[in-house]
Amino acid sequence: MSQGTRLQGKVAIVTGGGSGFGAAIARRFAEEGAKVIVTDINVEGGEQVAALNPSNLTFQHMDVTQEGDWKAVLKLAFSKFGRLDALVNNAGTTYRNKPTAEVTDAEWERVFNVNVKSIYLATKTVMPRFIEQGSGGSVINISSTGASRPRPGLVWYNASKGAVSNATKGLAAEYGPHNIRVNSVAPLLSGTGLFSMFTGMEDSPENREKFIGNVPLGRLTEADDIANMCLYLASDEGRFINGTEMVVDGGKCV
Repeated sequence: MSQGTRLQGKVAIVTGGGSGFGAAIARRFAEEGAKVIVTDINVEGGEQVAALNPSNLTFQHMDVTQEGDWKAVLKLAFSKFGRLDALVNNAGTTYRNKPTAEVTDAEWERVFNVNVKSIYLATKTVMPRFIEQGSGGSVINISSTGASRPRPGLVWYNASKGAVSNATKGLAAEYGPHNIRVNSVAPLLSGTGLFSMFTGMEDSPENREKFIGNVPLGRLTEADDIANMCLYLASDEGRFINGTEMVVDGGKCV
């Protein structure tokens, strides 16, 4: 494993870090010297990720829709490492792509609780500590290309990500004077097992080819594409980036 220093001395929390984008972000941050608290409701996945680099990765079970869990992970960051520099709000959920009239109340509530309420709770608990700490911070919200380019079938998922992208800009304007930067990253669909959930099509080579045909760079998003963008935003290299949506989609939304 190559070791870098781009996040040396920094402490980060990555939610939904037990798989997919979150796991790649946590791993990448640790490779660059950060102490990372990996959180997930999936204990097994989270512990497996933390085991990849035990000196820099710590697992904490967390439900991002519960305020008590936010307080607990923040307490851990400060008791164990004495500070917090970056928060990646990566935990998210969706329902299977289907006609909007068929979406259930439970599916709608789950999408908005996990994707939007989590960021409300993060702001409520983390921002005061960033301000108190006095050295600023970087908050990175994982949104979606669907926030600005919604399509049929995932209306409420896309609407929840639209809320994420909009809130990111408002928070950036409000907390910027405290040197707290808030940005979002908007991935295209990745190959992390959710192809059929997001497209409503069977995950077959033919359907993938059809989807990829609309992507100028000719592939789906890879987890490291997102991890590298988050690394930039969390590092001092991104110190003047605030309120921006970083679209990582190979040109699909052009």
